[in-house]
Amino acid sequence: MSDQVLKIVQQALNEDIGSGDVSASLLPNIQVEAHIIAREAAIICGIDYAQYAFLLIDDSIQIDWQIVDGDQVVENQILCTLSGLASAIVSAERVALNFLQTLSATATQTQYLVAKIAHTKAQLLDTRKTLPGLRLAQKNAVKCGGGVNHRMGLYDCIILKENHITAAGSIKHAVQTAIDQYPELPLIVEVESLEQLQQVLELDHITRVLCDNFSLNDLSNAVKLAKGKLPLEASGNIDENNISDVADTGVDYISTGSITKNINAIDLSLRFG
Repeated sequence: MSDQVLKIVQQALNEDIGSGDVSASLLPNIQVEAHIIAREAAIICGIDYAQYAFLLIDDSIQIDWQIVDGDQVVENQILCTLSGLASAIVSAERVALNFLQTLSATATQTQYLVAKIAHTKAQLLDTRKTLPGLRLAQKNAVKCGGGVNHRMGLYDCIILKENHITAAGSIKHAVQTAIDQYPELPLIVEVESLEQLQQVLELDHITRVLCDNFSLNDLSNAVKLAKGKLPLEASGNIDENNISDVADTGVDYISTGSITKNINAIDLSLRFG
């Protein structure tokens, strides 16, 4: 477990428990057995986060996980069995479940969309539209669901978007500046028309072109223009209703923020006995 993950879990516990769990303090000092149960089908992710939520409260808690990250579970399936003090388990319960239900939601939604484009070569990418503090966790959840990670942040890949290009004066100037200053970094250029795409295809040292809010017809034409030259990424207003059609155009990648921001937490519960 990385120090970053440990810090995130500890911060979540501090936020929840504060000066002390007054409800748990009322419980007798007894050992109990508990189970975490999935109340709906899902792809599970976030086991390490949940594990640390319990162990940071009481490292004597015993946890027997019956699954690993990325496993498909069904309704009413037991995910793990816990043994320990009742007070410690209930103090960690909500934080542990929050991580599990949120990250499992991202993994589950990712798998759902990946299945919709499985008949094509397109790969599903995430974005930077993640919950604050949970980028590393949600991007791992995307991989658990069969997706592919886009850049982690603003530091590991250059993406020249509309405002960058406007401020630079032209696509060509923006690209040349990026190459001159950060020649070792991947370089993605966003285009909003076939005319802009043609400009980008005439330049060197570009990793990928991002076609933003293209119609299906324009995406198909973009694939023809870029064939054998540069991979294409489609983005903008892509959801479960149109993602298959977008993939059918022949693009190489499809990026969507929906898998990290438009999610419904998976229904999980913890029960004694």
